Amino acid sequence: MRFATWNVNSVKARLPRLLEWLAETQPDVLCLQETKVAQGDFPSAEVSELGYQTAEYGQGRWNGVALLSRVGLDDVRNGFAGEPGYPDPEARAISAVCDGVRFMSVYVPNGRTTDDPHYTYKLSWLSALRTALEADVAAGPVVVAGDFNVAPTDADVWDPRAFAGSTHVTVPEREALERILGLGFTDLPARPLKGDHPFTYWDYRAGMFHKNMGMRIDLVYATADIAATVKDAVVDREARKGKGPSDHAPIVVDLDR
Repeated sequence: MRFATWNVNSVKARLPRLLEWLAETQPDVLCLQETKVAQGDFPSAEVSELGYQTAEYGQGRWNGVALLSRVGLDDVRNGFAGEPGYPDPEARAISAVCDGVRFMSVYVPNGRTTDDPHYTYKLSWLSALRTALEADVAAGPVVVAGDFNVAPTDADVWDPRAFAGSTHVTVPEREALERILGLGFTDLPARPLKGDHPFTYWDYRAGMFHKNMGMRIDLVYATADIAATVKDAVVDREARKGKGPSDHAPIVVDLDR
């Protein structure tokens, strides 16, 4: 099995690139984030021509997550039990069972600044996600993948000094990730196609991508039964190149399964 995760930063804007990438990479399951389309407006017809079923959870111009699968989509769930809102629930998580594995695509709140109410919301959201995942982990294999908007360690940002006092690197955010890992997940390391750091996000401004001034904030968490079957995992940096890319690169994982 091959699966992947990608924050596409607007599926409509990125559709030609997405379709080309799907045809070339051929993941069995793809977790998408920041689709930025209303419920029912996801380009399901276009991806179905490549053999994919679609489960979407949309919210117009903001947020939005989806799952694409060519190995089945069963027990689809939008959001999760106990999920907090801001003030209402947002389209930030969707899960389904694909070939016996529950895949969840997540777009964790950004947090904005540490003194913003959105930061408190982010921490509450991550705490509720952990609680909801307890039941899923007890039921069978689970993969949680997506844009976590947290760099797990200082090694996951191009310069820790540049992020001092900012969100994405604070102790409470990183501790929230550790509590999720404590359920029995493994943070699957993906090898970079270039350089020493498996960054997945580069700001559009100031040539950050070409200077490799990035962050590893797109993560893949898998339960031990899945982690034990990983043959390879790579950050597809090539997908971040060219005209009109997303500011994130996909992560592609191959399983011996």
